Parts: sequence; C-alpha cells; structure tokens
Amino acid sequence: MTRKVTATAAMILVALLIGFDLSAAQPNPYAQPPLLAFGSGVAPSGGFCAALPN
Repeated sequence: MTRKVTATAAMILVALLIGFDLSAAQPNPYAQPPLLAFGSGVAPSGGFCAALPN
C-alpha cells in the first residue's frame, strides 16, 4: 500500500514539474548560436570543456 501511494505521488509530482516546465519555457530553436560561424564576428558563448580560454 505504501509503495503505491509513494509511487503515485512521485509520478504526479514529476508530471506537474514537466507540465510547469513546458508551460513556462519559451523555446525558440531559431535563437540558437550558429554551429560554425567562421569570420562572422559572433563571440562564442556557453561552456565547453575543450574550449581554449580567452
């Protein structure tokens, strides 16, 4: 009985979290930085472990 209640509560919590995230997020795939921008003047951003320090 306790496992079913806990599992149900956890699944409801996960579903609510996913629902909130989808409703609050405004994803725009066209706003991503270009993958290869040689000579474009666009400064790199974000983290990448193999990137050289500026």
